Parts: sequence; structure tokens; C-alpha cells
Amino acid sequence: MLYLAVLYLIATVLATSPTDGYAPGYVQCPSNSKLTRDATGLSSSESSWVQSRKEITNAALSTFLTNANLTDFDVDSFLSSNSPTIGLAFSGGGYRAMLTGAGELAALDSRTNSANSGLKGLLQSSTYLAGLSGGSWLVGSVALNDFISVDEIISQDTLWNLNNSILDPDGIDVIGNTLYWTAVSAEIAAKQLAGFKVTITDPWARTLSYQLLTNSNPLEGSALCYSDIVNLDSFQNHQAPFPIVVSDSRAPGQLLLDSNSTIFEFNPYEFGSWDPALYQFIPTQYIGSDLDGGVPVNSYACVKGFDNGGFVMGTSSSLFNEVILDVSQVDIPTFLSDLLSTFVLDPVTALSVDIAYYSPNPFYESTSGRGPNIFSENGTLYLVDGGEDGQNIPLAPLIQPNRNLDVIFAHDNSADTDENWPDGTSLVSTYQRQFLPIGNGTHFPYVPDQNTFLNLNLTSKPTFFGCDAQNLSSLTDNYLDVPLVVYIANRPFSYWTNTSTYKMAYSYEEKIGMIQNGYEIETRLNTTLDEEWAACVGCAIIRRSQERAGTEQSEQCQQCFAQYCWNGDIYTGDALGENYSNDGLTSGTEYYNSTNVAGISDGGLDLFKKKRSTIN
Repeated sequence: MLYLAVLYLIATVLATSPTDGYAPGYVQCPSNSKLTRDATGLSSSESSWVQSRKEITNAALSTFLTNANLTDFDVDSFLSSNSPTIGLAFSGGGYRAMLTGAGELAALDSRTNSANSGLKGLLQSSTYLAGLSGGSWLVGSVALNDFISVDEIISQDTLWNLNNSILDPDGIDVIGNTLYWTAVSAEIAAKQLAGFKVTITDPWARTLSYQLLTNSNPLEGSALCYSDIVNLDSFQNHQAPFPIVVSDSRAPGQLLLDSNSTIFEFNPYEFGSWDPALYQFIPTQYIGSDLDGGVPVNSYACVKGFDNGGFVMGTSSSLFNEVILDVSQVDIPTFLSDLLSTFVLDPVTALSVDIAYYSPNPFYESTSGRGPNIFSENGTLYLVDGGEDGQNIPLAPLIQPNRNLDVIFAHDNSADTDENWPDGTSLVSTYQRQFLPIGNGTHFPYVPDQNTFLNLNLTSKPTFFGCDAQNLSSLTDNYLDVPLVVYIANRPFSYWTNTSTYKMAYSYEEKIGMIQNGYEIETRLNTTLDEEWAACVGCAIIRRSQERAGTEQSEQCQQCFAQYCWNGDIYTGDALGENYSNDGLTSGTEYYNSTNVAGISDGGLDLFKKKRSTIN
């Protein structure tokens, strides 16, 4: 009891400081009276940052395109007049998405200690990096730990220790688990004592931080805010892509979301939505401030610390709040027990288990240039998992016309099928959304239906969409501004990465297996399936610039596009399910055995396995 009292007292004291604990604190408001702005363009801060980042990406892209061995292409001449903007998007899907995505990210990172994958440096060449739900754990953990590499995460044992469930991180150590939940409870109680509403997202957020932010703060990321990214060396020196985390809005009692739901984004500078239902942003560091029409109610009482890094990632992945309800095997403190009981026993709040409360609502009584927003009448803003609207790949922030992206690499580690593989649903949902009023001038290339994705093998190897911008002229007159999309779906090479979205514990071997298979997905089995894969990626990156200039594709790029671009065919037969016979691979049951995958040990890259002996 004494230990609990001390922890509770410490958390309460820290609540007065926005930088020393999980609870937000109060500060004097900035001199400009209005904190909200209309979403008419990029913030001046983002615009300036992106411009500075271009110097880094252009240099990295020069190296990447040179190493990609593009034929009949002058890299220096191209970059002297072109500067393609590249975006990377990582889907939700729990730890499956985080770990598989980590391998995919590692394949693009010039810092990865491995043989040349062909794609190294593409991460350094990219301007934007977006994630939601499980993908937000990857993006948030990497960004908030000062753009840490996947290699470095693997080489130490503080981050991403998934041996035990988030519910009992100390395994069978009952005392350790009890102390863990006591600390979590005290930190959340401090937030409530400071006057802020708490929900199940709060304990979920704190437990996530113990796994994902341990390197960043001695108190397991308790005081680390998403807006703190702007102070990190990697961000200030423009060495990392601009990280964006996505969430959706949903009112209590509303059980289903669709493509018409409002999409919110968190970035280091701002929080808000491009959608016409809101069309406003507020500085991320001041989320939680009491505003009326965008103006602080008390100029001496703005809030900082509400944008806790764990809370942002927890909001984007609030679908997992239900996991916390299973913490019954641990003797948890009364405060936390009462909080969980409220959301289980009350029939009204039971429907809101996955909702994160943002109260005060920063957009209360706010009006944009488009008129009143639908969120202006409620003092609380309700946000949920970013994938609940079917758009499980965070593409919405990357197709905003103001960001002017040329190409997006869309990593789909979703569990759309009964066997937990993707089927293109995320792309279909984003494609369809552009035709709704909430689409707000965003445009996305044509994509087929899910049966076509599966049965024409569009998930079995990377597929390009929007290869010929002229074919998009029926979508928009500005068809050259519609980004080309490189779709990369989860599939098995050296490891079965179709684990359950709700699998909450991974042994070290399982973690490495997931990461390595992600690497092999991205690199086309270390380029053994296509020696010119890097060149084809290069062709996708330069495509829009060439089209604007009226430059004809090289024969090499034409061959790449013939191999990887969706040709418009639609599958009209019966749904056949997943097909793993593409690329010369035999069927899954023939290709795999219990210990190894045929051919991998001889011709594939045994990435990361060399690290095992140094960690365990």
C-alpha cells in the first residue's frame, strides 16, 4: 500500500508539468489568439520542413537511382529539374503489421546491416511516412525513438520485447505484473485528477509505451509527446521522413464506420482533418486546450502533454482496447478496476470501449471557411482505430493535393481473408471514397474488386496502379497530380506471417521470422525473383515526372510496367481464394516445411539471424 501511495503521489505531482508525466499540464497560451486554422494548405512549418528535407531526399534518391541500374536514364540530368515526392504507408493489423512492416521498412533503410537489397536508401529518399493501428506502432516507435533503425531495435532488448503479453509483461512474476499495473493505474489516475476524461484507451496507451517507447524516456515514455518529435535530432536535421498517424472519428453508440467517416491525422506539427466535415487543424502540442471557436478560453491555461506519444498510437489502435478488459488474472488497483468495470457494465459505455475521448474538443464552436463543422457542437471529440472505416492503409494523408506526392508505396499487412491475408480491401475503400462528398478533391487510381486482387495474383507480387496518368483523366483534369501507387501485400516466403491480429505475444524467434519475411516481401526474396526489381521501383518513382515532361519511358521501364502494372483486367469467375503459385513458387503446402523454406538457405538472404546469438 505504501508503494502504491508513493507512486500515486509522484504521478499526481508530475501532472502539474506537461513534460514530466503522463498527465497533461497547463501552460500560457501562445501570443496569437486563435489556435485553429483552415485546411487550405500545408502549415507553414510543414511546408518549410519539407522544403529542407528535399535536399536530403534528392541526394539519397540520386544514390538509389544510380544503384538501381536504370538503363537509358541520366540520373543527374533528371534530378536537376525534378524532385519526386515519395510516401510510405504501413497498414494496421496488430503486431503482425508492425513486425512485417518493420522488415519491409528495414529493406528500404540504408542503415540496415545486410547485403544490398536493391531498395536500400528508399527510406532516406522518402518525404512522408504514415501508419495506422499496428502500423502506427511501427511509425510512432521509430519516429519517437529518434528515427531508430530496425537493426538497432533488434540488437538490444529494451524495445519491442514481446515475449509476454502486454497484460502480463513479467510473465509468471505476479509481483512484477502487479507493480506494473499499479504504475499504469497511478499515471492514468493522475490524468483524471488533472481534470481530463479517461477511457480504456489510456491504459492501453500506457501499456503500449512500455513496449514501444522504453528507449525514449526513463518512465517508459510517460512524458514523451508526439509533438516532441520536432525537437529530435533526426527531425531537426531532416534525416527522417515526416511521420503521420491516422485515426477515425466515431460518436458513442455508432457501431459501424464507412468511407464517409472523417479521417483525422496526427503529425508533429498539427492535428486535424482535411475532410470537409472538419477542414481544420490545431497545433498538436495544444491538443486538450479549452478553446471556443479556436480561441483559448483562458490565455493562461492552454494544455500541453495531451498528445502523449503512447496515447496517439493508442488512439490509432483503439480496436485493441478490448485486450485490456482481459486483465482479470492480475490483481489490478481499484481505480483501474473501476474504470474497466464502467465500460463493461454500463450498456451505454459498453458500446464505446474502443473510443478515445479528446476532451475538451479543440474544435468546439469552431467554424471553417466552409462553414460550421460537424464536430463543433460537442465538447468532446471521439476518435477510434484508424482502420475501422475499411481503409486499413493510411493513404488519405498521402493523396492530399497539397502534399503533391508522385508515388506511394502502400504496404498491406491486413487480415482481410479468413486466413489473415490481404485482399485489396484497403485500396478499394480509398478508391471509392474519392467519389463521396467527403473525398474533398482527393483522387486515387483505378483499382479492381477483391476477387480480382486475389485471383489474378495482384496480392502475390507487387502491383502498380495508375501507371499511365492519361488513363486517369476521367477522374480529374489534374490527372498528372494523382500519385502512382505501388501496392505490396503480405505473403509468405520464409515465414507464415498471417498471424492473428490479436496475437499479443511473440517469442524472439517468431519476431525475427516476421521481420525477415517482411524484408523478403519488400525485396522480392532479395531480388532472386526479379533481378531488376530495384530498377522497376525506380521506374515507378520517376514516372510522373517523365509524364509531366512528355518523356517517353525506356524499354526497360516499359518491360517493368508490363510485368507489374495492373492492366485493367477484372476477374469474373468464382472466388478462388488466395493463390501462392505465382513467381514460379509451388503451392504453400509443397513449398514449405516445418524448419525451412526450400531455396532460402542457398539463394536467399538470411537477414538478422546473425544477431540472435548476441541477444538471447
